[in-house]
Amino acid sequence: MSVTLLVIQHINHEEPDLIRRLAIERGMQIQTIRPDQGEQLPDPRECEDTIALVMGGPMGVNERHLEQLAWLKQELVWLSTWHELRKPVLGICLGAQLLAQAAGGSVTTLRMGEPPQPLKEVGIGAIHWLMNSSEETLLQGLGTSALVLHWHGDQIRLPKDAILLGSSLHCPEQVFRIGRHAIGIQCHLEVSRPNLENWIQADLPYIVNALGPTGPDRLRTDWKRFGKQIQRNGEQLFNNVLTQLQYEST
Repeated sequence: MSVTLLVIQHINHEEPDLIRRLAIERGMQIQTIRPDQGEQLPDPRECEDTIALVMGGPMGVNERHLEQLAWLKQELVWLSTWHELRKPVLGICLGAQLLAQAAGGSVTTLRMGEPPQPLKEVGIGAIHWLMNSSEETLLQGLGTSALVLHWHGDQIRLPKDAILLGSSLHCPEQVFRIGRHAIGIQCHLEVSRPNLENWIQADLPYIVNALGPTGPDRLRTDWKRFGKQIQRNGEQLFNNVLTQLQYEST
């Protein structure tokens, strides 16, 4: 039976991109739901042979109590049920934060320095793996570190039963799993070059605030140098993830 990838998307430009391509290559069906546009999430108890993919977005987990983000609060309740049923799920950026919150963790503002000041981690940088592939199958073929795209200003506080797999210099909680069915990735390896430009245009004030007026051009230049390597890392990691979650879905 074919597995469905249930994409939960929160804004136009933060789409599955590379993950969608890899899922289609595996013969998966793709279903996209936009809670931010009033679309209803399915009853988790009725979802068989389904992997949930919870995407990112500019809104924050701790903003879910705002009236205009009532849908995000409802999504968190839905995700809590999905997780309790041990349904397979991959969370990216905001999706990883929602997953951690749903599983008993929390989300706070990322801070650095003395005294600590809010920090936006934006741009291409490295994450370091905390296990090797002989200990963790999700990390097969990935070496000891990987270049990724960072694009966030919040930090996950992991639930007690989470296993931390990857960290960056400024934010330790980059890649984690809970059991075998739930995987969170704070950073981005799913973005293609064409869609990166959409991100830059959509988040221009955010980038300038984080990196200064030359930030957009720096991102473009760094992508020319390192983009192919990031996409190779993404293909390896997401293939590992899909293999594991596909097994958990059946």
